[in-house]
Amino acid sequence: MTATDSPIVEPKAMQIERTLDEHGVTRQDPWFWLNQRDDPNVVSYIEEENAWAKKVMKPTKALRKELFKEMKARVKEDEQSTPILKHGYYYYSRYEKGNEYPLYCRRQGSMKGKEEILLDINEIAADKTYFDVGTMSVSDSSKIMAWSEDTVGRRRYTIKFKNLETGQILEEEIANTTGNIIWAADNATVFYTTKDEQTLRADKVVRRALGDPTDHLVFEEKDETFSVGVSRSRSGQFIEISSDSTLSNETRLLEAASPHEEPRVFLPRRKDHLYSVEDHPNGFYVLSNHKSPNFKLMFTESLEKKESDWSEVIPHRPDVFLSDLDIFVDYIVVQERQAGFINLKVIPLDTSIAPYFLEFNESVFDISTWVNREQDTSMIRIQYESMTTPHTIYDFDLKTKKKKLVKREFAGKDYDSDNYQSKRLYARASDGTAIPITIVYAKNKVTSSAPLPTLLYGYGSYGYTIDPSFSSRRLSLLNRGVIFAFAHIRGSQILGRQWYEDGKLLKKRNTFTDFIAAGEFLVNAGYSTKDMLFAEGGSAGGLLMGAVLNMAPQLFRGVLAHVPFVDVVTTMLDDTIPLTTFEYDEWGNPNEKNYFDYMLSYSPYDNVEEQDYPALLVTTGYHDSQVQYWEPTKWVAKLREKRTNSNPLIFKTDMEAGHSGTTGRYKDLKDTAYNYAFVLGILYGDIS
Repeated sequence: MTATDSPIVEPKAMQIERTLDEHGVTRQDPWFWLNQRDDPNVVSYIEEENAWAKKVMKPTKALRKELFKEMKARVKEDEQSTPILKHGYYYYSRYEKGNEYPLYCRRQGSMKGKEEILLDINEIAADKTYFDVGTMSVSDSSKIMAWSEDTVGRRRYTIKFKNLETGQILEEEIANTTGNIIWAADNATVFYTTKDEQTLRADKVVRRALGDPTDHLVFEEKDETFSVGVSRSRSGQFIEISSDSTLSNETRLLEAASPHEEPRVFLPRRKDHLYSVEDHPNGFYVLSNHKSPNFKLMFTESLEKKESDWSEVIPHRPDVFLSDLDIFVDYIVVQERQAGFINLKVIPLDTSIAPYFLEFNESVFDISTWVNREQDTSMIRIQYESMTTPHTIYDFDLKTKKKKLVKREFAGKDYDSDNYQSKRLYARASDGTAIPITIVYAKNKVTSSAPLPTLLYGYGSYGYTIDPSFSSRRLSLLNRGVIFAFAHIRGSQILGRQWYEDGKLLKKRNTFTDFIAAGEFLVNAGYSTKDMLFAEGGSAGGLLMGAVLNMAPQLFRGVLAHVPFVDVVTTMLDDTIPLTTFEYDEWGNPNEKNYFDYMLSYSPYDNVEEQDYPALLVTTGYHDSQVQYWEPTKWVAKLREKRTNSNPLIFKTDMEAGHSGTTGRYKDLKDTAYNYAFVLGILYGDIS
């Protein structure tokens, strides 16, 4: 029997002694060697894990095909996006039947004009295993287009250019960028951000004139806890340079018509101060959390005015979180969160007209303004969805309060929202705090007494809030009698800024215990049972999964952890690993003993112990720049060594992808089918 004919057995990674000492604490890490990306032994081990995953998942092959077929039927194969008007052209993307990638197009004057194909991604990506478009940006003259592309998955983009008059792709390219491209008003100058070669932190804003390979440094952020970005203001008058950390930021402005001028600091950075700037014909509106945790809205007529002389437009309110806004010439549209629910509020600048909220029939939904390029308008676009209403775009008249349906996402020929139910529930955390949960299920699968399989999803970091969104893919679970739930745990901002503050740094464990409380509630309230409850999370949500696995493994039948950030202490101690220093405000700096001790108390990798673990599916991308592949690889190796039962442990590495997984709409559907087949395969007994 040859080596290639050898039976596939559960992998076991070799152990090489490695001792780590920090703050007087000694840790043994015999799988530390797995962080050598190009070591043949590392690649061989990952290939063994992939082979094992293939073997364990083989009984679900027919189910995966069935799921993929269902989900594909809910995709409009000739889908076209809602057009966006800019400088007389309507820009949109569209798919052709059978194609993985979109075509980016435009029409002049109206959508009845002749179509001009700007880029056919299917042609560009034909010979590539991975392809992602970062940004597309057309000059004000509408004659030159810049776009950025990543062909590896490390989120390091190369900028390219196309002459839209001749159709010629220019030879000029700019490598190692974040992918963001901004045109100045002269139609010849672009601004972009570069990445540090080692840490991948966005560290510089650079200016270049098209046709001249000379780069001019506009701004360099030397504080390693900050990263930079560049954008164009809504009016188009300004180039905005942002320097951001988790808890504070700084904005610089320069006239888009004078790209060679030095940018001017709008408001100097200070500790724990976050603000954003929106320009207006009469001045600047500033969303600020200065002495206002839930943010307030201020106004200043000019850059010359001192902050103390700014006027207050919307005061701080302890029970309302001001999360976003759009500024128009005659209106302000703000996104507010109150009691865990989101709304859009319209504030006319004519004070004789009363402010009002946009109204919808559902109680639990997600709403925001959409792409609105024009500032001097009363007709805006908004987007709306819920867990039963597909993503919908409306034209909304700010004067008449009337809305017109522009587009609703296709969810299948037979989709009827009346067949599904969504509701908000509340669990009680160990400290008595009420934790919101949003669930959705198929009405015909629910009875008053029978619990159902349930998939509970969570994140809870960086203030990122998971709102009740729609997924046509999710219907394949709901139609099989599975409840889907979002746990709105601390670490998000669903209940305001304090909700975030209570789920980070030395309060991070609240995130994990909140999720456990949500799972226990669903079981105790009769929605599910421990034998039918599954958990899912990715990235920082993968850390959540790892921590919960160690703390309450008996609560779940199975867990899905995608690109999980699980080796917290070792990663955060290594400032050469991409993005580490940018994370200190979220997790703490483990070079300080109090943070080291606290991280060590919950770090999933460090707290794996000899106990029974539920079935586990772990996925990662070999080229991941956010969470390096070796974190889940080491974690799985340790779990295989320590666990005391034989529940399925599946580890799947995409050797051609990064943090966001594969590219291509059908490839992505297959990944979702794989994840769902894991859940259903456990329930059906196909995976054991």
